[in-house]
Amino acid sequence: QVQLVESGGGLVQAGGSLRLSCTTSTPTDMTWAMAWFRQAPGNEREFVAGISYSGGLIEYSDSVKGRFTISRDNGRNTVYLQMNSLKPDDTAVYVCAANVVGVTLRGTYKYWGQGTQVTVSS
Repeated sequence: QVQLVESGGGLVQAGGSLRLSCTTSTPTDMTWAMAWFRQAPGNEREFVAGISYSGGLIEYSDSVKGRFTISRDNGRNTVYLQMNSLKPDDTAVYVCAANVVGVTLRGTYKYWGQGTQVTVSS
């Protein structure tokens, strides 16, 4: 049973920062590509950022490029999302995903966490 546990969400003012973490249940789970998605009320889930196992391949959505940074520490079984210059439009549930199907980090993922709420006030 693969488990992904997110943490680090919360309430922050516009312009502030948060760092999200996603920890997997076993070290072998970290051989996969990982990603962060988000879903705001009334919106479809959208890709935010993805990272390959080695960290050599990283992708961001245009809406977060230059403000968010994805990274991973395979020794700690953890993937991070550093979010800076937050905007009210970034308000959403942020969900960690693992093990992409296909060759692109924006593809379909097999495993999902429960999500962590991020709320940015204006």
